[in-house]
Amino acid sequence: AAAAIFTLQITKNFATPQFGLSSGRFDQSVLGDGPIDCSGFSPRRKVVKSILDFGGVGDGRTSNTAAFKRAIEYMERYRGIGGGAQLNVPKGRWLTGSFNLTSDFTLFLEYGAIILGSQDPEEWPIIEPLPSYGRGREREGGRHISLIHGNGLNNVVITGHNGTIDGQGKMWWDLWWNRTLNHTRGHLVEFINSHNILISNLTFRNSPFWTIHPVYCSNVVIRDMTILAPLNAPNTDGIDPDSSTNICIEDCYIESGDDLVAVKSGWDQYGMSMARPSMNITIRRVSGTTPTCSGIGIGSEMSGGIKNILVEDLYIRDSAAGVRIKTDKGRGGYITNITIRNITMERVKVPIRFSRGANDHPDEKWDPKALPKIRGIYISNVISRDTRKAPLLVGIEGAEFEDICMKNVSILGLPSSVKWSCEFVSGFSESVSPVPCLELRKNGSSSWCSYS
Repeated sequence: AAAAIFTLQITKNFATPQFGLSSGRFDQSVLGDGPIDCSGFSPRRKVVKSILDFGGVGDGRTSNTAAFKRAIEYMERYRGIGGGAQLNVPKGRWLTGSFNLTSDFTLFLEYGAIILGSQDPEEWPIIEPLPSYGRGREREGGRHISLIHGNGLNNVVITGHNGTIDGQGKMWWDLWWNRTLNHTRGHLVEFINSHNILISNLTFRNSPFWTIHPVYCSNVVIRDMTILAPLNAPNTDGIDPDSSTNICIEDCYIESGDDLVAVKSGWDQYGMSMARPSMNITIRRVSGTTPTCSGIGIGSEMSGGIKNILVEDLYIRDSAAGVRIKTDKGRGGYITNITIRNITMERVKVPIRFSRGANDHPDEKWDPKALPKIRGIYISNVISRDTRKAPLLVGIEGAEFEDICMKNVSILGLPSSVKWSCEFVSGFSESVSPVPCLELRKNGSSSWCSYS
């Protein structure tokens, strides 16, 4: 049978940043008010097999690393032929080390299926660091491969009837806490240089490190996902699009020990050299909690540039920060044309935060004169209840955060004596309570900030 074609459509046009030109200021009107269309569907595969066909044993004790590798090797013969192949994982507990996927492929977890990450570090082999990072994110040299991995692939689906992929990350978190980690921890799922990817309708748990990491990818849809980690599990970000284009993240619930969603694009001189921005990204209807980090983070690894980001319809509770833009000296790059709207927060410590100065660099070769350019941050229709602290907006001396626009922002629960804290930022505000800092109190009624 003819296979359906996987499609992703992001139909709105985005503005291109033009730094240093008055005409290049952020134009929120390009987004409009209608929904952006992120559509993807599962293609019908020519061949459907079960992991049982390749010797899989779902008892939670037997290693299935070899079974998954045999299955993928078999599926590869249908790559590019008649729509590809699908591997079903039935109900059971399927212990495995890392395995690579193939193109034109669907990994389908049936109801009650649980893939468990091996507790043997040797089953998470060491691979080369990403060129936009120059080394492992946590340790010098290489890094552990992700549990489920894809490099240079096209037309891949990971989905099911709410099955689970559990990285069993406690072993890795203990190595981190005990400072006995030799190489950077692996992600739960990572795609590199891959295109037309759909991840949906599953639960991901207990990732050793960042949970879902598409890097150098395009046309990726992540939807209807539940992502869980203990709230003290270090660096267990939910979804981190990195130097990737045309990404849609929607209808997800996330609990983690780090950012729920973080947009990245490389680290200091390595990210600047590669110059692969993250752009044209939609994040919507995401909810969750992170007591140590942010609901939505942009950066701090942003040296390849980040532009054309839409974040909307979020619910963030019991978190350290709601929306956070993070950067530093040495990062270079830019963050521009960011729209954040329709956000509800409850019991969030700092609802809106711009921060600098993590002093977090890959090596001694970073350039302190490489300053980021931040321009065109549009934040509207935000309500934060039972707030702990006022917004904290701290830019960088010599690289002011410009054209910040805030409209219809209500920060509730603060004593009247608490004031916004701002430094090296400038912009406009309208209908913001409590009254923002002077740096945001320019009259924006006739500016680009008047768009709603």
